[in-house]
Amino acid sequence: MSYIARKYAEAWKEYELIDAGGSKKLERFGEIITIRPELQAYFKSELPFTEWNTMAHAEFVESGTKKGKWKKLKADLPNSWNIPVEGLDIKLEFTQYKHIGIFPEQIANWKFIQENIQLDQNFLNLFAYTGVASLIARKVGAKVTHVDSVKQLLTWSKENMELSQLADVKWVLEDALKFAQREVKRGNKYEGIIMDPPAYGIGSKGEKWILEQQLPILFETANKLMAKNGFLIVNTYSPKISAQNLLQFAQKAFKGKTVKVEELWMNTTSEKEVFYGNTLLVK
Repeated sequence: MSYIARKYAEAWKEYELIDAGGSKKLERFGEIITIRPELQAYFKSELPFTEWNTMAHAEFVESGTKKGKWKKLKADLPNSWNIPVEGLDIKLEFTQYKHIGIFPEQIANWKFIQENIQLDQNFLNLFAYTGVASLIARKVGAKVTHVDSVKQLLTWSKENMELSQLADVKWVLEDALKFAQREVKRGNKYEGIIMDPPAYGIGSKGEKWILEQQLPILFETANKLMAKNGFLIVNTYSPKISAQNLLQFAQKAFKGKTVKVEELWMNTTSEKEVFYGNTLLVK
């Protein structure tokens, strides 16, 4: 069975998508309100930007394709702060990129992990970022392997683990695909797998990573790692991979399994709709 659906991620007490428009979004993380670029917010905002600037504590101003600087709009603004996320304590931080430590639209996937991973089951997080999904699974009691190729992100993830009073996550500083391929050779299986591969990147040896070219091997590898009755979640943010493209890739790789692609959206408090990307669920 295969299909495409639209799914709306819900805000929670510590996170609010206040408004969006003009290729920007206005968000609240705990008590801190930020303005960040958002290509999908191509429409007009509900509130004028003058009001945004009055509300916000900081705005990310792009200076290149990905990098930029945070412009402080309020005095005495901390560089980092913590917020509760599904029973965890997660550190957020102003970085040289627009991201600050979590992808709030992933709340739906975090809840799915909570409900579908069990005590002592194996859980694998590839391209794991700051580890919220890893810690969600660990809190349930799963045996968690967390893989990322960026040392600073691994350090951030460990800090989130300690803040959340958890322990015993297996940390792996390595290329996610290469690690997964070695796990296949070792015969290891996982009841739960989540991956958030980048749309584009350059490896340590200058090799190019283009997601639409890598999806077939990623899916083939993940299929071999999935335990019987296990699940796989794949998030894609590439504009070159539509929900239909993702479904077609998955149908070829996961024959006989239930394949669902969801377009992930979120409503603003001002009643706008923002599209974030596509999520694949295989069971």
